[in-house]
Amino acid sequence: MNVLRFLYVELYKLPFVIGSIPRPKRARKLPDILSPEEVMSIFDCVDNLKHQSILMLIYSAGLRIGEAVRIKATDIDSKRKLIHIRNAKGKKDRYTLLSEFVLEKLRLYYKEYKPKEFLFEACPPNRFFGRRGGNGRVHLAERSVQNVFQRAVEKAGIKKKVTVHTLRHSFATHLLEGGTDLRYIQELLGHSSSKTTEIYTHVSKKSIEKIISPLDKAMLIKNETA
Repeated sequence: MNVLRFLYVELYKLPFVIGSIPRPKRARKLPDILSPEEVMSIFDCVDNLKHQSILMLIYSAGLRIGEAVRIKATDIDSKRKLIHIRNAKGKKDRYTLLSEFVLEKLRLYYKEYKPKEFLFEACPPNRFFGRRGGNGRVHLAERSVQNVFQRAVEKAGIKKKVTVHTLRHSFATHLLEGGTDLRYIQELLGHSSSKTTEIYTHVSKKSIEKIISPLDKAMLIKNETA
């Protein structure tokens, strides 16, 4: 359609007479969501403290993987229980939740690993393991986190097609099912438009559970009249 528009309007300076032809609709795929039990089973299959900490942080705060690997220790506000996400998608800053449990986990991690710049630094500091910061420090590579996650998913016996980003989807869905207002979820995720966040209303079981199948209704009536 765009090529035809360019041909008619830009090249031949003609009215776009076929503009009424309907454009093909984009496929709308809903994300796979992990249950809270599945999320915990994945965490239980990760033994390394650094890897477990970053996966828990991603789920507990609804982070993108790129945001998680670039977090610095100074971005963790332990007093206000907030995480400052800097220069995220769309060049925007935002704040999101800091879980009490994750805070304690990060304190244990910090004592053991003693990161200098990035909270999750690659070790050894090699260009193949991550990206360099301003002081020559290297943050953990996104691919490394994905590999850890996939191994844990397989070990946990989960058959769903999931990635690390599924933890972010699951965070939003579980908040919605827990009664959190969609507007707050939008802020925590850093979505510019509420329409982006509204996808989670389609994957949440909260509203669906209120609907009774017509077969169940019919069987209930049958049993009552029997």
